[in-house]
Amino acid sequence: MQPILFYGVPQGCSFGSIVALEWLDQPYLLNRIDMLKRPWDPLYTGINPLLQTPALLLEDGRVLSQSLAILLHLNGRALHNGLGIAPGTPDYDRLVQTLAFLNTDFFAAFIPLWKAYELEGLSEAEQKLLRMLGREDVSKCCTHLERVLTGQQWLLGERRSLADAYLAGIGRWVDYLQLFDLQHDFPNLDRYLRQLTDDPAVAYAWAVERGEEAYSDVSAGHISLAALQPRLAAL
Repeated sequence: MQPILFYGVPQGCSFGSIVALEWLDQPYLLNRIDMLKRPWDPLYTGINPLLQTPALLLEDGRVLSQSLAILLHLNGRALHNGLGIAPGTPDYDRLVQTLAFLNTDFFAAFIPLWKAYELEGLSEAEQKLLRMLGREDVSKCCTHLERVLTGQQWLLGERRSLADAYLAGIGRWVDYLQLFDLQHDFPNLDRYLRQLTDDPAVAYAWAVERGEEAYSDVSAGHISLAALQPRLAAL
């Protein structure tokens, strides 16, 4: 039995959980959720009644939702290989603080922008207001990340953590939504995101999201919701 990650496309924040599982280097399976499809497969309500991704179905039948909970769980699994950070240490406090910032402030800053992008029937003035509000909040968060990344390779310093996996997913939204000239406005963040792009786990997550052929040493590929129905019935 392997954990199963339910990830959302397009541009899901669950991208970071794929990267985290690849870095963890333990076998897992994937299930692809098209977030724009309506209605969602009713089988998924057994995984997350809120119809959100990501979600992680664990070997013992429990389901974890919310990126923060999933990444902290995976951090505990990664204590053996140097990726995870032990609870009760200053570095762990910094990991939780960084993940909380990314999962609340940074993620939330994009919400007006996604609304402007996704909602139908908005006037030009409404779209402009949403983009202005979102851009201001994203800029504040990028300014903070720019300071954090000054003179260091990763978010926690010289040590890679699962906070970096999460930022690999949501940091790409800045470019996708064409908010800034990252290289000019936030050169440290730009350097950092380019560094992540070259990581094999990030490249794999990109290929998975695009539906392309991709090879992974640890992922066992995709499994359908129909094939999971016996396990879902027990939830």
